Amino acid sequence: MIKVYLNDLKYRYDIFQIINLYYTLENIEFVETEKAEYFFRIAADKISIYDSTNKMEHIFNNEIKLSDEIKLAVFIFFKNKTKMNFPWGTMLGIRPSKIAVKLLKEGYNESKIINYYKKHYETAEGKSRLCLDIARLEDSYINSESKNISIYIGMPFCPTRCSYCSFASNPITSCSKLVEPYLQALTKELLDTCRFIEEKNLKVQCVYFGGGTPTSINEIQFENLMKTIYHEIIVKYKVKEFTVECGRPDSITEKKFITMKNYKVNRISINPQSMNDDTLKRIGRAHSSKDVVEKFYLAREMGFDNINMDIIVGLENEGLVEIDNTCREIIKLKPDSITVHGLAIKRASRIHENLINGREIKNLDQNEIIKMYDKTAELAEFLNMKPYYMYRQKNMIGNMENIGYALPGKEGLYNIQMIEEKQTIIAHGADAASKAVFLKEDRLERHFNVKDVREYISRIDEMIIKKNKLLNSLYK
Repeated sequence: MIKVYLNDLKYRYDIFQIINLYYTLENIEFVETEKAEYFFRIAADKISIYDSTNKMEHIFNNEIKLSDEIKLAVFIFFKNKTKMNFPWGTMLGIRPSKIAVKLLKEGYNESKIINYYKKHYETAEGKSRLCLDIARLEDSYINSESKNISIYIGMPFCPTRCSYCSFASNPITSCSKLVEPYLQALTKELLDTCRFIEEKNLKVQCVYFGGGTPTSINEIQFENLMKTIYHEIIVKYKVKEFTVECGRPDSITEKKFITMKNYKVNRISINPQSMNDDTLKRIGRAHSSKDVVEKFYLAREMGFDNINMDIIVGLENEGLVEIDNTCREIIKLKPDSITVHGLAIKRASRIHENLINGREIKNLDQNEIIKMYDKTAELAEFLNMKPYYMYRQKNMIGNMENIGYALPGKEGLYNIQMIEEKQTIIAHGADAASKAVFLKEDRLERHFNVKDVREYISRIDEMIIKKNKLLNSLYK
C-alpha cells in the first residue's frame, strides 16, 4: 500500500497516474497527513514533494500546462528515488505519434520536436524519434476523404481463452450452440451495412476480420461467412486490403487457407505471442511453437505473401532469455511484418483476477523490460522492417508501447487508419466499436455493440438501428 497526502485533490488523478508507473502492482491511497508516507504540496508557483528521506521543489515556468508540470515533477522525484527508467516519461496517451504529426504540420523541425517531447513529457530521444519516424510514414497513408471507410468484422470465439485476454473471446467448445445464431446475427448486421454503403455511395478501403479467432469456427461456417464478405464487399468495392487474423495455429486448416485464397484475402496474421512452449501452456494456449512453424510454412506454400506475427513482451515468467528465443525462431520464418505488444493487465483478464485474489505475479525489472523491447527492435531491423504504427494502453508492463514493424509495402493499412482515427470504421459483431469520423469538424463519435454474445444475438436489431443513427448523422 502506497499512502499519499495531497493538499489539492484536484490533481489527485495526475499524481496517481505517475506513482502508478513506479508501483504498478501496489494499491495507492490518498490519506490525511499523519498516515502518509509521501507528501505533495501544491502552491501558486511550485510543488513540493517529500518523504522521510527525500525532498524536492519544482518551480512552475508557465510555458507548460500546470497538470503536465505536476506530472513532470512527480516523475522526476520517483525517477531519482527508484533509479527506474521509463523512456516515455510522463506520456500516458494512447497515440503519442499524433503529437509529432501535429508539430510537423505546424512547421517544427526534427530537433524542435524532440525538444518538445523532452520538455513537456521527459520523453527519451529514442521514443521521440520513433514518433517522428511513424508520423512521417503514416502521413502518406492518412485518410482525407470522408467517403473512404474501412470495415471491421469480429469473431468472439477462440479455441481457448488466454490468461491476459480481456476481449469478447469465448472458448468455442463450451459455446458451440451459440455459433450459428451468432453468425446469423453477424451476417444480418453485415448485409445492413452493405445496403448503407451502397445507398451513400461509400468506398471501402480495408476489411479486417479479427477477434477472438475468426478461424475457430468450422470449415463450412468459415466458408459461408467468407463467401458473403467476398461477394457483398470485396468484389463490389475493389477492397485494397483484406486481412484475416488467423491467430491460433490450432484453429487453422488447409481448407481454411484455401477458402481465404479463393476469396482474395491478401494479408493474414499467425500469432505465436511466444515461441516458448512452457509459456504457451502457462497462458492457456493449446498449441506448441512447432504448430506455429508448420502453419506458417503451409501458408507460404499456398501463396500468402503478407503474413504478420504477434509477440507479447512481459508474459508471465518470461524475461530476456525467453524473448531472445522467440526472436531467434521468428527470424527463421521471415514474416512480412511483426507486431510487438506489451502485456497489459486488463480488468477482464484472468491475470487481473489472480491479482485480486492475492496470487503473486512476478514484476519484471524495468531495465530488463527495456532490453526485451530492444531485442524485438533488433529483430525488426534484422528482417529489414520499419516501424509503421504504434499505440499504447493503460496498465502496460513497463509503460511501453505496442508497435507494428513491416517490410516496405507490407504495412497494415487498416492498423494505420484505426490508430490515426481519420477514417470511419464500421464495426460488426459482439463488442465491436464503430468510429464515425467527422473530418471537417476534426472529431469522432463511437458506437459500441454489446459485449455478451447472447445479448448481441437477441439485440441485433437494436444494435443496427443505433449504429445507423450515428452513421446517418455523418452521411446526411
